[in-house]
Parts: sequence; structure tokens; C-alpha cells
Amino acid sequence: MNNDNLWAPWRMAYLRQLTRRAQTLGDPELVPVPFLVEYFNHSEKDEEHHVVYRNEHGIVLLNRYPYAGGHLLVALGEPRPTLLDYVPKQRAAFWRLIEVATQLIEETLHPQGINTGINQGRAAGAGVPEHLHAHLVPRWSADTNFITVVGQLRVIPESLQAMSTQFRETARKL
Repeated sequence: MNNDNLWAPWRMAYLRQLTRRAQTLGDPELVPVPFLVEYFNHSEKDEEHHVVYRNEHGIVLLNRYPYAGGHLLVALGEPRPTLLDYVPKQRAAFWRLIEVATQLIEETLHPQGINTGINQGRAAGAGVPEHLHAHLVPRWSADTNFITVVGQLRVIPESLQAMSTQFRETARKL
């Protein structure tokens, strides 16, 4: 079977929910603070929010809606919608966090590959377009199989709590 597309139909429900929220609130000034800002501002809730690494610039956390087990998000604490909205020093801090996330995935999970991407803007698939963030998804050969392709189901083999614990243990060693 030759697949030319990666189908993720479960993402549409999430995107529709964001659209409904924006329509309900109406005024863009009333949109709540993006969750990534809340997570960055409340380090005391890192375990609850599955933040596995933080520094003075930003955070690395598990995605609550993962494409695969160990799917991480990286974001700076200051929300900006595009990469070039950040000054060079901030962009360098962002890329450094991506490097940390890559190292966490490699040393914790030992995948055969990692997809790293940034969806800038709603049209590009950004679920939180007001706060640029990166996705890092660990990959293994044949991790897309019958259940994913035919059953349109994702199988995430470990809980977010267990995965968070593993990543935090690795982060402490770094």
C-alpha cells in the first residue's frame, strides 16, 4: 500500500471547537489567554499540565491530543503568531528549546525518527494560531498500521502521566 497522505480526521473536531469558541466570544479582545501562556506562567502546575522541561524563555510539554506517544510541544512564554514576530534572540531561544525536546525524545524513547514542524497560521493547521509553537512527534517504522489507516484510530500505548514522568526523569539527567 502506497500512502501519499497522512490523514488525521480527529483533528477536525478540535479545530471546529476552536472556531466555535472564537465565534461565541465574538470580540477578539475577549479571547482567553492562550493555554501555553497559562502553562508558562504557572510552574507550580507543571505536573498537571504535563510540562516536562522549562527555562526562563519557554516550555516543552506533552501534547494532550498526540499523533503518537511522546508527541511534544515547544513554545516560548511570550505569545506571538509568527516566527518572524520574535526578535533573533527569542528565535534562538525557541530553537534551543526544540533541540532540548529532540534530545528528550531521543534519550527517553529511542525512536527511529522524529517529525518536527511548525504550523504558522490557522490555514497551515495551527490549532493555537496566536501562539507559535513547534510539534515534535517520535516515529518508528510501520507505526502507521491497519488500526490507524483502516480503523481511523490512534493507538497511544502509554498515558500522558507515565510519559510525563519518563520525560522529566530524562530532563533531570540532562
